[in-house]
Amino acid sequence: MNEVAGAVDALSAGDIARLPPAGTAEGDRLGRDGSALLARGGCALLLLSGGMATRMGGTVKALVEVTAGSSFLDLRLRERSRLGDRVGVLPPLWLMTSPATDEAIRAALGEHIAAGGVELFQQRTDVRRRPDGSVFRDREGNVSSHACGHGDVVDAVRDAGVLARFLDRGGEHVMIANIDNLGAALDDVVLGWHLAHGAPLTCEVVDAAGDRGGLPVRWNGRPVILEEFRVPAAFDRSLVKVFNTNTFTVSAQALHDHDAPWTWFSVAKEVDGEPVVQRERLLGELTSHLDTRFLHVDRDGHSSRFLPVKDADELERRRPAVRAVLASRGVL
Repeated sequence: MNEVAGAVDALSAGDIARLPPAGTAEGDRLGRDGSALLARGGCALLLLSGGMATRMGGTVKALVEVTAGSSFLDLRLRERSRLGDRVGVLPPLWLMTSPATDEAIRAALGEHIAAGGVELFQQRTDVRRRPDGSVFRDREGNVSSHACGHGDVVDAVRDAGVLARFLDRGGEHVMIANIDNLGAALDDVVLGWHLAHGAPLTCEVVDAAGDRGGLPVRWNGRPVILEEFRVPAAFDRSLVKVFNTNTFTVSAQALHDHDAPWTWFSVAKEVDGEPVVQRERLLGELTSHLDTRFLHVDRDGHSSRFLPVKDADELERRRPAVRAVLASRGVL
């Protein structure tokens, strides 16, 4: 069963913080601290890039064109370059790929890998099964495999040696985000806020708007992210006023040392028109093991940090907002 045992309650007002207003002394101080972290190469950006855009024609999602001939990956590289010009150091960029996306992303990165500071590592795969437990095979008779979910990033980045090398170079923190959420970028004030609270993990949340996915709640008194299918049916979901963006900033050392057992979830899918079951791990599980602070960020406007794109229709709707946000950052 995926459902948790114990008490699930809504977050209290004190569980969620907001950044200080721009132009305040506190905001300026946080910005200086975050900028200093970036200037010493102390924060890496880790992009979850293992997905295929099955609802956009089945291509590698990182390479889907977003605007003016530029893909998600192109725009991420452009933003990295601009940030490097501003602080004097290109931030380390890591991409977790999958067997379905690794080759194409490597080819698209080309000289960026050779130039250094960009590293790729693959998440692992598992075998799909039928509801009766038997191995599922595709129409050609091949065993059907799947990526093990974005929670696999914790073990995958450590096992690839990326974290250890980063720590050896003096690395301090890692921001983890979906590659398609162009709102989630390295930001001086956000990083300064993460440094200031002193806990190992920051989770960004936005106002809820009918989203499906991770719910920020208290579980047995602890603020955590629980996927909807883990929340007891008796819990009133309307009490949850914010939504998990799947953007986290985490201490690199805490991530490297994390060895708590992960929960595997049974996820029902449909492949080739048939029902299958996949085993997946979810990144939000980190909040159940590491002391977490929740940061409320903007969902709308030029300061939005939540611009996810799930299908072609959503991409078309979001293009103006994406252009506005990237233009405000000097990327477009």
